[in-house]
Amino acid sequence: MSAEFHAIARFLSSRCGFEIGPDKYYQLQSRLAPIVEAEELGGYGDLARRLEAEHGGALAHAAIEAVCNNETYFFRDRVAFARLRDSILPELIEARSEVRSLRIWCAACSTGQEPYSIAMLLDEMARKLVGWRIEILATDLSQRSLDLARAGCYSQFEVQRGLPISHLMRYFRQEGDRWRLNEYVRSSVAFRRYNLLDDFRPLGVFDLILCRNVLIYFDLRRKADILDRFAPALAVDGMLMLGAAESPLGLSSAFVCEPGHASLCRPGRSLRLARVG
Repeated sequence: MSAEFHAIARFLSSRCGFEIGPDKYYQLQSRLAPIVEAEELGGYGDLARRLEAEHGGALAHAAIEAVCNNETYFFRDRVAFARLRDSILPELIEARSEVRSLRIWCAACSTGQEPYSIAMLLDEMARKLVGWRIEILATDLSQRSLDLARAGCYSQFEVQRGLPISHLMRYFRQEGDRWRLNEYVRSSVAFRRYNLLDDFRPLGVFDLILCRNVLIYFDLRRKADILDRFAPALAVDGMLMLGAAESPLGLSSAFVCEPGHASLCRPGRSLRLARVG
């Protein structure tokens, strides 16, 4: 089994960057089993050969969808969102008071809870943002996750994970056994399919980038590459927020971490000087 799964893991890594070691082959097997059955393949060896032969197309898309981890919830990591509410966003708003424009990118947004949480935070600051141009871009590799995110309709379990009851009552309406986020908040987030292995330059420059709990799925080389490419996508005084257990330390010299907060990073001094020059 290891040879065929090694081939599948190698293919998936080349397409989306995920590091899938032998210790995860059984997990890979369970996630790909429905595809093998639906395609009436003779086994995982057939799947590996089909993926290599076709390279792209529907089968590759289905395999990538199967391995995407969609774990997320509203206001995930209370400490991080408290810092966003109390210091990061207010400081950015103050710094942008003349241009009255703010661009935020939520990379690997999954089913949308993170960007919608940020949209709700900004709505609570609405009196300070009258006349501003606020852009929240949320991207993910999984089209299925993006479709669910755009719909903004969540189960009782999903809204109970991290969402304060006050926000549930203010921003959602109940539809049967599900909860629909209001149109105002949904319309404030633009969703787009994007691969973190792709060039970030077409996306432009952001004041705040969140890429939380994602780099753990990549090998060291790709982690470093992604971090290096995030740096020029940030304004000179912008902020990159990683997951609580993630940091650019030892991976990229393009960032300087906030004192006491290794997951909060700003573009390094050398990069800032290069831009000014």
